[in-house]
Amino acid sequence: MAKIQPLPAAAAASQSTSSSSSFDDRQGGQAYTVWMKSLVFNGSGCTVYTPDGAVAFRVDNYSCRGGREVFFMDRAGNTVLRIRRKGFGMFRRWEVSRCTHNGGEEDEATPWFSVRRAQKARASVRMHGGEGTCYLVDGCCARKSEYRVSGVDSAIVAEVSRKQTSAGVVLGEDVLSLTVGTEVDHLLVLGLVVVRGLMNRSL
Repeated sequence: MAKIQPLPAAAAASQSTSSSSSFDDRQGGQAYTVWMKSLVFNGSGCTVYTPDGAVAFRVDNYSCRGGREVFFMDRAGNTVLRIRRKGFGMFRRWEVSRCTHNGGEEDEATPWFSVRRAQKARASVRMHGGEGTCYLVDGCCARKSEYRVSGVDSAIVAEVSRKQTSAGVVLGEDVLSLTVGTEVDHLLVLGLVVVRGLMNRSL
């Protein structure tokens, strides 16, 4: 666990200076660490860490990869996103709803956006009730650990890459660094990271 959590502030600052991309410099985005592993023993899922190393969000899909319904939870176990796979073949899509914990037995889920595969290893994102594609995810091939989220104007709003230590050591393919720009909803981007993992059956 210590190997994947962000380093102390001084080391993290050094790493940021030595490995920041042009996107980081332009956007001043926030960096998360995404470990494509569940905190549940022998489970499938992922865990998202804040820059100070605290668990922020998690998916515990237990022993089932690529499930039809997945819940993205905060550190307290409250569902913040519900992701459902619908359709078959070229019509398959992933529908994401935003959840509000109302204190009762169930969460209230409001449809938010949907994702489907597109050409050239891309995925397209449409907001619920909106018209046309609003975001694109480039690099949806299962063999790639690096990918980007961009708007329809091709402006990059988030990047995912292999995480490196301050000494430049690249960690495993399941330990990722996610940088999100300030102009996009961070929860939306985190939801896209989960959907991409479901697309490629990596969680």
